[in-house]
Amino acid sequence: MSTPTIIPNRGEFIDALQALRKGRVMVRVSDISGGCTLDGAPVYSAHRTLIAYGLVREFENPHGFPSVRYYRLSERGRDFAERACENWRQRPLLQRLAVRLAG
Repeated sequence: MSTPTIIPNRGEFIDALQALRKGRVMVRVSDISGGCTLDGAPVYSAHRTLIAYGLVREFENPHGFPSVRYYRLSERGRDFAERACENWRQRPLLQRLAVRLAG
């Protein structure tokens, strides 16, 4: 039995899914925490889960920098993001706030 992946910051994960659903691109310059950006903001931990589960896929950016990696939602990621974001919107406001505070 494999160990399940823990999402360290669920609020950041949902924010990343929402931005990626809008067509934003995740830019990864290094493997360290904060080495990814999405829509101009650092992504501290969500990128690891997105990549590990195949929710994003790397693409070639001919106008980008050679050592930088660029990601968009995969088909699997798009389906997952639709369900996850809808589920998030249906949760009560206080529950969403508690999740953001707790991580």
